[in-house]
Amino acid sequence: MSKPVIVSGIQPTGNLHIGNYLGAVKNWLELQKSGKYELYIFIADLHSLTGKLTAEQLREQVKITAAELLAAGIDPDKTTFFVQSQVVGHADLAWIFNCVTPMSELERMTQYKDKSEQLNKTTAGLFDYPVLQAADILIYKGEQVPVGQDQVQHVELTRDVARWFNNRYGEFFPEAKHLLTHVPKVMSLLEPEKKMSKSLGAGHVVELRETPEEIENKVKRAVTATSGGAQAPGVANLLGLLKEFGEKKVYEAFVAAEKDGSIRYGDLKKSLSDAIAKHFADFREKRAKLLKDEKKLEKILAKGAAKAQKVATANMQVVQKLVGIK
Repeated sequence: MSKPVIVSGIQPTGNLHIGNYLGAVKNWLELQKSGKYELYIFIADLHSLTGKLTAEQLREQVKITAAELLAAGIDPDKTTFFVQSQVVGHADLAWIFNCVTPMSELERMTQYKDKSEQLNKTTAGLFDYPVLQAADILIYKGEQVPVGQDQVQHVELTRDVARWFNNRYGEFFPEAKHLLTHVPKVMSLLEPEKKMSKSLGAGHVVELRETPEEIENKVKRAVTATSGGAQAPGVANLLGLLKEFGEKKVYEAFVAAEKDGSIRYGDLKKSLSDAIAKHFADFREKRAKLLKDEKKLEKILAKGAAKAQKVATANMQVVQKLVGIK
């Protein structure tokens, strides 16, 4: 009996931070470890073209993202791991899907509205990227997509795209479902009412690659006491991170201290920075080694792309016959 197919990707737009790790990477590692799924994880370089990276920056960032995901635990022997643009078919399938997708459905996408406001411009790529996302998933006949609540709308569109195609050309694609993951809400260190994001600035995030000293300096500057509420958002954020990265007894001790008013925020920040640094100690070593061996990285990604290409080519051959272009 074949395993359910899971597909997920990440844009190469910067060094991974703890928000990325808790929101996506950690879940991928758990799915990989379970052995219950056929897992496809890719670096979404085509999607990143909607941003502002130069060609040189994009090439470098793809290399860094690959090294970081491998260092974090993605195993190319258990997971099909590749770069999106190295597999022919994603963009071809997206065009076919464009021809069955109503523009009105794309106009409903909340992330399109948000990003177009942030960038002060709207491109066809920014408008259309949910269709490419659907192609990324369905070219491998993905059945489940691990996402947080903010991405459910895109998976719903993917399901709709599959239905629209099947209704017009015959049953072929599965109607992918979201695999809702428990994503701890990681907030900015400096503005704890906002989600942790590189776009806010370097001081707002903790990157996985950072040294213990760098981590400690950033966490030291984290906001704690703010006005209003029984528990300040900054404190809640730090305690939430300690729960994820620290020892249970240490976390519980700080929770109790926060409740009775005896908490020392300096001690909380020191415990948290030590816990994060320790958690990613092996990651930092593996990352450094991988970045020094570009040929090894290229070989791993080429092997993953070749494996993905076999599946993509077989499915695209069927699609092309169904729509009449082959």
